Amino acid sequence: MHMNEDETITVTLTLDSGDELECEVLTILEAGGRKYIALFPTSGPGSEDGQVYLYRLIEHGDEEPDLENITEDAEFDLASDAFNAWMEEQDFAAINLDDLD
Repeated sequence: MHMNEDETITVTLTLDSGDELECEVLTILEAGGRKYIALFPTSGPGSEDGQVYLYRLIEHGDEEPDLENITEDAEFDLASDAFNAWMEEQDFAAINLDDLD
């Protein structure tokens, strides 16, 4: 993760296809005793359709954090609900995350 001059935190994801996806960090959430990160693609595949990616965030103190895929449906629902609640607080329309892989 790094910050640009506008104080926006960005992350570059490497997709299974090998493509790189530049994403803006929308928020970091806590749910069920774990932390999650919501990423919005700013370029590359998925950036045109408003898709948001949720990952489990594993922090290591001062070192770069790790992002892990959420593989369990119940955990994804928990993170998705927390994200939708955050979106409502921001006065954004809730995004349906059920279509995400």
